[in-house]
Amino acid sequence: MPRKTLKQRREQYPTDDNENRVRGIIDSLIGVENSDDKMEALISVLNESGTIPSAGKFYTFFYTAKTNGIQYDEFPLVAVTDVYSWGFRGENFHWGGEMRKYNYNQIVGGLYEIYPEEISDVVELSFAKVRSK
Repeated sequence: MPRKTLKQRREQYPTDDNENRVRGIIDSLIGVENSDDKMEALISVLNESGTIPSAGKFYTFFYTAKTNGIQYDEFPLVAVTDVYSWGFRGENFHWGGEMRKYNYNQIVGGLYEIYPEEISDVVELSFAKVRSK
């Protein structure tokens, strides 16, 4: 039986890859870590990629909402769909894929890009930090 190509292996095992920066975090968790611990571990292996995202890419970042009376995710995990002059929209994995808007002025620091082959591991981290404003 011939070996599978790299593309076929990535499709079958998207996180079984030496380029996956997140796999080591998943393997090191013992189950008592809180959202802050998980986010700190995650960003320690990711590269900050500026403040303007690209549509079609995945990002996590630190966020503080400006609208009173809402719940928000302080550590969103977003698939960016639209980029505007004021910010961007995207599907937040921590809100079940709900579309959310993010204002550039409310992002603390930069964005951390997550590669497609890492997204299933990052979702598994379950690092949402829901806050009320």
